Amino acid sequence: MAQAELTIEITKGRQGGLPIAIVPFGWQGPSMAPPQDIAKIVSADLERSGRFDPVAERDLLARPTDGSQVNFRDWRLVGAPQLVVGKVNATGDDYTVQFQLFDVYREVQQIGYTFHVKEKELRAIAHRISDIIYETLTGEKGAFGTRIAYITSTVWSTNNVRYYALYVADADGYNPQLIVRSKQPLMSPSWSPDGRKLAYVSFEGGRSVIIVQDIYTAQREKVSAFKGINGAPAWSPDGTRLAMSLSKDGNSEIYVMHLASGRLQRITDHLGIDTEPAWSPDGRTLIFTSDRGGNPQLYKVSIDGGKPDRITFEGKYNARAAFSPDGKRITFINGDGRTFRVAVMELATGNMQVLTNSRLDESPSFSPNGTMIIYATEHANRGVLAAVSLDGRVQQRIQLEEGGDAREPAWGPFSK
Repeated sequence: MAQAELTIEITKGRQGGLPIAIVPFGWQGPSMAPPQDIAKIVSADLERSGRFDPVAERDLLARPTDGSQVNFRDWRLVGAPQLVVGKVNATGDDYTVQFQLFDVYREVQQIGYTFHVKEKELRAIAHRISDIIYETLTGEKGAFGTRIAYITSTVWSTNNVRYYALYVADADGYNPQLIVRSKQPLMSPSWSPDGRKLAYVSFEGGRSVIIVQDIYTAQREKVSAFKGINGAPAWSPDGTRLAMSLSKDGNSEIYVMHLASGRLQRITDHLGIDTEPAWSPDGRTLIFTSDRGGNPQLYKVSIDGGKPDRITFEGKYNARAAFSPDGKRITFINGDGRTFRVAVMELATGNMQVLTNSRLDESPSFSPNGTMIIYATEHANRGVLAAVSLDGRVQQRIQLEEGGDAREPAWGPFSK
């Protein structure tokens, strides 16, 4: 399990983040310290977003744990217009977590919440607090409480065999949960809209099949095992269908499977290779990768079929698209034969911006609030994950703590 845990390093931060003071939470319980450092988790969440610049703990002039103890003059001296204080009380396995957010200059409380949780829920509550603070101060929904799926590839020292594994973890890399492990490759994880299931490609039987697995019960269902390629599954926004790439009738084409009945709907019909479908948030359109024009480019087609329209023209390689949650943008990999980098394009204008300066990027995926993009890349001859903000000004590197390669990330939806 330790080999699946991820560590996040901020490699580039946004200049001019909002200063915020997050005071260590007070603690009252049977042990010397609480099981989770709530303030530390909240501070790390907000800093990683690039929108905030938490005051270093050593620079805090006081340690209030309740609003009645706050001297606003202290915090104006620190230069922090926002202040977070809180406390944790424990009785057995029951925990009460309280926090307050203050506007230092107006000397008013903006929000305050009390949560009653079990010990195992403390880290999740810390992310919930981060989400509340983020949304209160930015007007955008926070995504700190969401999860990511990713593939690992590791050679075990005990038998010198390479194993592939699909994991789900918190958005900050903690709490990895093994979904499946195999000696054969696993690929292309895709979240169901309710965050309960993953569709993915498995080669466990020696050829590609598409599996749908419940991440809570571990129940697996083989939904596509046709002759040839079974690849690139993508859930429809309503969770009733999977778009996929199949070569059962010759070359690779885009199909949609109705999961309740297993009925297939063929979307494309061309001599070129069509693959990597992505649904628009309204469920009416698919964007896919095709080499029908000579090089891999992105095309758009109605879910009802018809003639696809090419939508990318800059560069010889554009592939692996994913929609932003609002449907206004797509992210994808833009390449010129030697470098492959994460790009984003506004669909209304066609304006494209390359966000990264690495060499071998792949598999971009939007956060559910649309502010960040997670992707796979290479660093120090290892496969690592990385994240970049929509404007490219915040960048992070996410790698396996104990070695091995991490690939094919997929950012999960907001919890229902």
